[in-house]
Amino acid sequence: MVEQGLLVVFSGPSGVGKTTIVHRVREYFDAAFSVSATTRPMSTKEVNGQDYFFITEDEFAEKISNNAFLEHAEVFGCHRYGTLREQVDEVLSKGKIILLDIDVQGGIQIKENMPESLRIFILPPSEEELYRRLEERGREDHDSIQRRFKEAKQEINLSQESGAYQYFITNDDLELTVAKTIEIVQEYRNAAATS
Repeated sequence: MVEQGLLVVFSGPSGVGKTTIVHRVREYFDAAFSVSATTRPMSTKEVNGQDYFFITEDEFAEKISNNAFLEHAEVFGCHRYGTLREQVDEVLSKGKIILLDIDVQGGIQIKENMPESLRIFILPPSEEELYRRLEERGREDHDSIQRRFKEAKQEINLSQESGAYQYFITNDDLELTVAKTIEIVQEYRNAAATS
């Protein structure tokens, strides 16, 4: 019997440790990672189909009209990104877990298009700690950090008001957070297999 496939969505603000958690969950379950389609140009270091599926604006628009995306969005008003339904379905049909790292708008769309998915939002221990982590990354200037912090607070509010997420996990200790996340995915998968 093929084990139950499962789509697991992760969302959370910048600086919350989400990428690390997603990679650890992926390793544990030997899960697949969803590759998004995008209209932005490919950089010299990127590989088409591995980093992203690079497509034109017209191709993107056609896929929207054909309902080919589980979720899609325009980011910063210039480039579009989306999760291809076909790619997710292919992984699920093999009984594997597929992971998605997307924003709350995407999480809301996934809830509508694939309500049987598991949707997890990673929270910071506190606003102060989130701000500290954003500063500590040392990637941005003061204004950029302020903007990201404001966006993070809006994203957290929306995640809680939208009803799109079944689980909220506070990342105050990375090892405990990873263990708890793995436990939730395992339980959810087992419950789905028996229902």
